[in-house]
Amino acid sequence: MRALVFADPAAKTRLEGITHPLIRELTTARAAAIADTGEHPYLIYVVPLLVESGAWLNCVGRVLVVDCSEVTQIARVMSRNGFSREQVLAIMAKQATRAQRLAVAHDVIDNDGPVEALTAQVDQLDRTYRALSAAGVTRD
Repeated sequence: MRALVFADPAAKTRLEGITHPLIRELTTARAAAIADTGEHPYLIYVVPLLVESGAWLNCVGRVLVVDCSEVTQIARVMSRNGFSREQVLAIMAKQATRAQRLAVAHDVIDNDGPVEALTAQVDQLDRTYRALSAAGVTRD
């Protein structure tokens, strides 16, 4: 499927036309159910194609980008998925650039180092998001 949609723009558009509305509908329903419980001070959506789709930018109050250098990104995808460098670069060419993702970010987690380095960043953002929620800030 991945090979088809990255090779055929029309197939990609058809697939997104089917999956994206269903994903948004399901996500919206689940988010509403979570919000109705009142148990959580904030909600984080994981939207891999946030910049490309555009629609999600209007649905969220803040954008958090987990960022790493392109060198790190390429190495990780090659290792995780067994793709060649050329395959990874071809996929990246069809996606928003790092600069485009960072341009919409309110918050950034630097994910270039070891996983242990993430804890302090995540803890700080949790404190920030809890404070914003307590202050009733839903958009920034």
